Amino acid sequence: MSQALQPDILQLAGREPAEDGRSVELTILMPCLNEAETIAACIGKASEYLARSGVAGEILIADNGSSDGSVEYALARGARVIAVTERGYGAALRAGIAAARGRFVVMGDADDSYDFSRLDPFLAKLQDGCDLVIGNRFAGGIAPGAMPFLHRYLGNPVLSLIGRIFFHSGIRDFHCGLRGVRRDAILALDLRTSGMEFASEMVVRAALARLVIGEVPTTLAVDGRSRPPHLRTWSDGWRHLRFLLMFSPRWLFLYPGAMLVGLGLVATLALLPGPLVLGPQFGLDYHTFLVATIAILVGVQVVGFGVIARHFATANGLLPRSRMLDALMPMVSMERGLMVALTVVCGGIGGVAWSLWQWAAVDFGPLTSPAVMRVLTLSLVLIATGVQLAFTFFLLGIIDLPLRGKGGRG
Repeated sequence: MSQALQPDILQLAGREPAEDGRSVELTILMPCLNEAETIAACIGKASEYLARSGVAGEILIADNGSSDGSVEYALARGARVIAVTERGYGAALRAGIAAARGRFVVMGDADDSYDFSRLDPFLAKLQDGCDLVIGNRFAGGIAPGAMPFLHRYLGNPVLSLIGRIFFHSGIRDFHCGLRGVRRDAILALDLRTSGMEFASEMVVRAALARLVIGEVPTTLAVDGRSRPPHLRTWSDGWRHLRFLLMFSPRWLFLYPGAMLVGLGLVATLALLPGPLVLGPQFGLDYHTFLVATIAILVGVQVVGFGVIARHFATANGLLPRSRMLDALMPMVSMERGLMVALTVVCGGIGGVAWSLWQWAAVDFGPLTSPAVMRVLTLSLVLIATGVQLAFTFFLLGIIDLPLRGKGGRG
């Protein structure tokens, strides 16, 4: 984990695990923010599992600023507690994983909705070679009232489907809070988010890094607290969706942009000779032609954004290298790109010149040929597209500039 992202951790107290001298195999980690009503039950179930299984382990509470006695309850029941000053679900889990002593970490909410006494499937998968194991509540069972209707039938299924399509993760319950990790593999990902979207980041970054990901059925019980949960349906759902989109430039930029360019080109070529009659009272003419050319312009810009975003993310270690970009970038230098852009601009200028010549032929009076407006519109779009391409290649060149050392001036 980079030094800039190290969490501010203060260890409070707690007994040493594995007092018999064995190395710690498993850390059971729980993020905590005012969970006094349920944390004792969660620690009790985790202790029961460690005692029954014989696994050398510890129970670690990552406290995020509790003021209701949660810390005292945890310490009294033998858990180790760290205080995490950076607020957020993801911040607490990041700090807990960093402070864990176990080779494996199984984490879950401290609201008594997950059964910490039934962790055998998670540990077995981890011991068999998985780097990340996610619980599947839809396969294991959701108690009546344990998950809000929108979360169960819209939010979780849709976001999980998007995650499978975008990142080929195979995970059917992207946001299950009970999950296990191989500690060194997850630390190597350098996870960065601090909020609820941390759940998505963990799966996405693991999938992109081609870690071994498994899924096991688990159950979800009704939240044991009397207060409302910390989760906010719409804002946290948006943060998850936003994260999924930002980590997939293909789906956010390249595919939509390519679709706009493709549809725009087809319509432009079909309408360039003249109106297209599709029925007795229906046809496409200049206004559709104008929309089609604008679609090309916007599509080229969006595709350019996608290439820039992907290259920037790779250069800064946010996404793994792309074989396609690695093969393409050496062939498309800034100079070659600028030549392409200049050629496109010159084509547009030629079309504008032809349109002016046609206008001059009628002494700059009214134009009777509808072809002139089509050529002029397409020519202006070509000029704008060429300018966009030129600046795209310049920006790609800026990203490739070598960075100076820390002692140099930027």
